[in-house]
Amino acid sequence: MPRRSYDQYCAVARALDAVGDRWTLLIVRELLGGSRRYTDLHADLPGVSTDMLASRLKDMERDDLLTRRRLPPPGAAYVYELTPRGRALLPALTALADWGAPALGVQRPTDAVRAHWFAVPLMTRLARHFADGPVRVIDIALDEGAFHIVLDPDDPSAPRYADGPAPHPDTVLRMDTATCLALAHDHLTLTDALTTGRIHRTDPEERRSEHAPA
Repeated sequence: MPRRSYDQYCAVARALDAVGDRWTLLIVRELLGGSRRYTDLHADLPGVSTDMLASRLKDMERDDLLTRRRLPPPGAAYVYELTPRGRALLPALTALADWGAPALGVQRPTDAVRAHWFAVPLMTRLARHFADGPVRVIDIALDEGAFHIVLDPDDPSAPRYADGPAPHPDTVLRMDTATCLALAHDHLTLTDALTTGRIHRTDPEERRSEHAPA
């Protein structure tokens, strides 16, 4: 299928040529968490048809937003992962999340939810809070599930996240969805949330050292 274009000599139009189609940016949101199989993407994009997802993935590969590679045995499955051009969309997705936050309101009965969907806006805030400290891997535990955020000490503007808990987190933050949203959109600071008990923090490495034999 030929590339569709607005045919406008404008950076916004050029960007929308690549990412303006339905589902494209949500696929980017999923792949910001790391490599994913087609079945994983389909499971975490409720409402997308198999044909639509396959078409969007092909378009995004053509536009150098993602690549597809085969895992070595025994996996032997294909996975999709973002290119540097695709990962560079993180600030745009963070801005979109901030812009869309006031429209969330109360969760509707028809709204699907995944814990890691809160990661994109939350990463920037946690990177700012932990910029000067030793914490680099943060588990986020919600009722809907868990994900973890990895901060880059050499590039504070480039955090990343992955679904599920980390093998060895530096700290674990447990909270409800409302607190996570408030933290992710600067309506609540992490310091205030910890002080008021809205977030419960544990530091696994410190706890292990306390119980280690002398």
